[in-house]
Amino acid sequence: MRAPLRRYWLTLHRWIGLTLGPLLALTALLGAVLVVALPLDRAVHPEFFTARSGASTASTPLEPLRQRLLAEFGPNTNLTLRPPRQPGDTLWVMVRGPWEGTLYLDAATGVEQGRRGTHEGAYNLLFELHSSLLLEDTGKGILAIAALAYLFLLVTGVVLWWPVRWPPSLRIVLNRGLLRGLFDLHRTGGAVLGLLIAVSVFTGAYMAWRPLGGFISTALGQTPVKPPVVPKGTSTGPRLPLDELVARAQAVFPDQPIGYVQVPGRPDRPLRVRFRLADDPHPNGIGSVWLHPVTGEVLGTRRWQDLDAGNGAVAVIYPLHTGVLGGVVHEAVTAVLGLALAGLGLSGVWLWWRRRAVAAAARSNALSRGTTP
Repeated sequence: MRAPLRRYWLTLHRWIGLTLGPLLALTALLGAVLVVALPLDRAVHPEFFTARSGASTASTPLEPLRQRLLAEFGPNTNLTLRPPRQPGDTLWVMVRGPWEGTLYLDAATGVEQGRRGTHEGAYNLLFELHSSLLLEDTGKGILAIAALAYLFLLVTGVVLWWPVRWPPSLRIVLNRGLLRGLFDLHRTGGAVLGLLIAVSVFTGAYMAWRPLGGFISTALGQTPVKPPVVPKGTSTGPRLPLDELVARAQAVFPDQPIGYVQVPGRPDRPLRVRFRLADDPHPNGIGSVWLHPVTGEVLGTRRWQDLDAGNGAVAVIYPLHTGVLGGVVHEAVTAVLGLALAGLGLSGVWLWWRRRAVAAAARSNALSRGTTP
């Protein structure tokens, strides 16, 4: 029974790897490059990230800034403000409207220092390829399916690797030709690093395809927590100044740093302020305050622990996937795992192609010897 089952698992492993291996390898390689590309992007483009005034705190009024941006990009444009995280940082404004991209402003003066479209610049291009293959939601769905398929690929690989006798041999033979050495690296590397790579792949799939969070909450018998909404018929009239709205949100979490201020273009949607609370593992903060943009009423307040399991898990999954959770060492491990997955995907395709070429050459030689007088 062992031989037929092994052939079955080998067939599954081979064709899943040949179908999705190159895509997984590309995505993993881009992820590893992004770990290094982010600090390089900051070094190459200091005008985007370092305020020219050198001020240590943000002091530019937010409401005149909002009015200025809406006059340029249209009244229904959604704005997301990212206040400076460190002294001397710029204020980022992510624009989603007729033009999509990020503006980088001096946080003290409000003067624009540069702008970059969503697909402009090497780093943005790499990020969009890694996260969506430049196909928006369709690409995210494809990557999520590929990532989940890797988990099955890992199972089939472990089945094929599983030794009859224990402890298993993890020897890699490099002096018996490239084909044997690469096979050992592919087989042993997949067995040793497979589980760690699976964590990285699953967290990537989780972020790419958000319905996974809903499935997890439902499986645990929980109802996904939804953000509050603006009551119907109350969104008419002038909005409160953005500075006042942010101040009201800040009163809910006094002295806590703000991660993002999400300003909807439409008045019938709540304004959201995300806070980087001390007990929140997410680097941008998940704890939030929602406010009525016209009346300033606090519509809802939630910490990350108040969310259902599927949504609350993002607070850990995001820094776990990007390597931020464990600092520089974790980022280095994340890059190595990305390179390892890329190597497994490409080596699997090469091994399949090379063995077919060797087998074809052997058949050709046999036929040649059989027909030679």
